Amino acid sequence: MYLKRLVIIVLLIGLVLCAGFAYMVYNALLSPNTSFKESKVTVYIPTGSSIDDVLEILDPYIDNTESFYQVARRKQYDQNIKPGKYVLMKGMNNNDLINTIRSQNTPVSVSFNNQETLASLAGRISQQIEADSTSLLNAFKEDTFLKNTGFSDETALAMYLPNSYEFYWNTAAESFRDRMFDEYSRFWTEEREWKAKALGLTKTEVISLAAIVQKETAKVDERPRVAGVYLNRIKRGMKLQADPTVIFAIKHSSGNYDTLIKRVLYRDLKLDSPYNTYKYAGVPPGPIAMPDISSIDAVLNSEKHNYLYFVANVERFGYHMFASTLSQHNRNKAQYVRWLNQQKINR
Repeated sequence: MYLKRLVIIVLLIGLVLCAGFAYMVYNALLSPNTSFKESKVTVYIPTGSSIDDVLEILDPYIDNTESFYQVARRKQYDQNIKPGKYVLMKGMNNNDLINTIRSQNTPVSVSFNNQETLASLAGRISQQIEADSTSLLNAFKEDTFLKNTGFSDETALAMYLPNSYEFYWNTAAESFRDRMFDEYSRFWTEEREWKAKALGLTKTEVISLAAIVQKETAKVDERPRVAGVYLNRIKRGMKLQADPTVIFAIKHSSGNYDTLIKRVLYRDLKLDSPYNTYKYAGVPPGPIAMPDISSIDAVLNSEKHNYLYFVANVERFGYHMFASTLSQHNRNKAQYVRWLNQQKINR
């Protein structure tokens, strides 16, 4: 009788222990362990993070870091930490949290437009992905990459087409660069390549000319007409004489790309720079900025006309007055110069 009672007591103790253990497991694995009030929060886990780093990152968003840590160890997450951007939902338990930061890396939208230099592009991208501006710039200018893809320091900017792209936040600098080359290659379809060849221009020359068109007019509907002017000049062996190239030449020569120049002066036209299209014929050695796709297509699908000149239209701001003859252009230009003087724009 005594032995039977002892067995029952032992069994009851075992059941209590099992129930307690099950409760502990439930609490650790399945009970909510978030502390934020929002419906969701985003966390970023950098490359090379340790479990201690992850705990520090998550600490503001979870109630019990110790229980999270114990579950992370049991699931061996501490031995296989994945960098990236992760979205945590309110009310997640430890199991959900670990599954999320282990396998649900969320892409980010990376966008850029009209940067004038590789350095400014690197700075812009570094604000959106993990890679810093130095590693990005080094990747952009890597000699082996440029040689293998047919670019140079002067032309490399032509490879980056302004748009919005999806990347993982932890994308490495070289991976970002390689993806941009793939996008560039896809952009240059057989039809676009044929059109460039028909114009007698290389792909880089098309983009360099498009950069000038981009700088000349912000009006997308006017870009094919402006492109037509420059292509007419090229056909006639005339210099492009584009003010934006002079402005870029000044910046390039000084190394200060933040310089604000609203008016090109006659003395500026004498600057000895390969980017100065008043001094040197043909398309500049590389793009003076990163043109929109609309500007590139404006060159490839330029308007057919006889215009050789254009100047800002002071009666229709943003647009230009076009002329086929120098005498007509000079009359249009005189009107623009009077307006500049009235506005006291000297530089």
